[in-house]
Amino acid sequence: MCRRGEYRGVVFFVCPYLGGPVELTREREGHILRKHPEVMSDQSDRLALTLSDPDEVHRDPDDAGTRLFFRWIHDWLGGKNLVAVVVSGPGPTARHWVVTAFPSRKVPAGEPEWKRR
Repeated sequence: MCRRGEYRGVVFFVCPYLGGPVELTREREGHILRKHPEVMSDQSDRLALTLSDPDEVHRDPDDAGTRLFFRWIHDWLGGKNLVAVVVSGPGPTARHWVVTAFPSRKVPAGEPEWKRR
């Protein structure tokens, strides 16, 4: 299931792993469009899929509140991972938001936190 919704200009993605929605603000979407337009080339369906059904989730080695979600997409850019960087606020009702997203051939750095079996 890769659903998304929008409220007041903020896009929300379903993320079962985090147990809550992940936000994508217009400002962050603009950043991704400027730096990595290929990520958003099809209304961000790949981003929704990466957040809802990742291959792996890594914890950022420099920031415990940041996770890297990634999913291999074989028919995208000749086969690449889509990496979505998500920051989570503290506490049980934490807010989660996308900081950036980009293509990568390599598995991102960081401590593996979860892996699809």
